[in-house]
Amino acid sequence: QGQLVESGGGLVQPGGSLRLSCAASRSIFAIYAMGWYRQATGKQRELVAIITAGGNTNYADSVKGRFTISRDNAENTAYLQMNNLRPEDTAVYFCVAEHPLERDYWGQGTQVTVSS
Repeated sequence: QGQLVESGGGLVQPGGSLRLSCAASRSIFAIYAMGWYRQATGKQRELVAIITAGGNTNYADSVKGRFTISRDNAENTAYLQMNNLRPEDTAVYFCVAEHPLERDYWGQGTQVTVSS
């Protein structure tokens, strides 16, 4: 069965950087788009970034120019590089594997806290 394993996250000062990783099974990674959503306390879950199996990317306006999503097909792993972090980026970040014809898969979530 497929599953997603997230790593990364933590506490960082404003302006700092973090990198999230999301490892998937080969069967999922080969055909699914990979992405991250985030959910701040008291707010709805929102899409942060997504990358298709073909490498096309899409970002939330709030993170454009600061976050970069990528995927390593040899390692079956997606990455979210987050630079110039702001306090408003504080949230639980969830990795997701999406496919229009198959079920979605979700990671366990990882806390990102941006605070001085």
